[in-house]
Amino acid sequence: MAYSSVPYRAERVSEGEMLDRAVAFRDSMQTRRSVRQFSPDPVPRQVIELAVETASTAPSGAHRQPWTFVLIGDQETKRAIREAAETEERENYEGGRIPPHWREALEPLGTDWRKPYLETVPWIVVLFEQRYGIDTGGSKIHHFYVKESVGIAAGLFVAALHNAGLATLTHTPSPMAFLSRLLDRPENERPFCLFPIGYPAPDCEVPAIERKHLNEVLVEAPGTGV
Repeated sequence: MAYSSVPYRAERVSEGEMLDRAVAFRDSMQTRRSVRQFSPDPVPRQVIELAVETASTAPSGAHRQPWTFVLIGDQETKRAIREAAETEERENYEGGRIPPHWREALEPLGTDWRKPYLETVPWIVVLFEQRYGIDTGGSKIHHFYVKESVGIAAGLFVAALHNAGLATLTHTPSPMAFLSRLLDRPENERPFCLFPIGYPAPDCEVPAIERKHLNEVLVEAPGTGV
């Protein structure tokens, strides 16, 4: 059955205000960094909920919205996640699952298998992709472009957290099946990304990286030049 139609009237602003908004948002996001040193200070649950609502505005294949955000604030569960993640990551870093060229690429960032921040942060959110849906009768519902849809939602989630003044990290301990078990998720869901969320620690430091310049990421198709 087709959706009914409703009027859509997007806000239209002057070119000057449009540019001001674009610059302000760009400048804000330029300060975003992946953080691995967090403060234990509490963060209001409502802020996380609002960030999830923002993420859920993401476009998705056939509007299936194939994502589930699992919120963890219990210290025992956070400890269990840390222990399981460190077990997998230690095997990656020291057991040979990560090939030499991958370890070489990670070396400048100073990362290793230790993940103490998973217990320090006030919140962890694990984003699951729904490989398929299940209707009220128990039948499968096909989902389309699942990874693309969930990836867009993840990006909006990161932006929403940064906009609220919080820090996070896109953590993907591999393999991640332990998250399905620890969080008792159904068969149709698969872990996509883990987000520790909180304030940066007072002594937080991050690698002095640079992002690619515009001319390295934007090219014009033939005939586009003005």
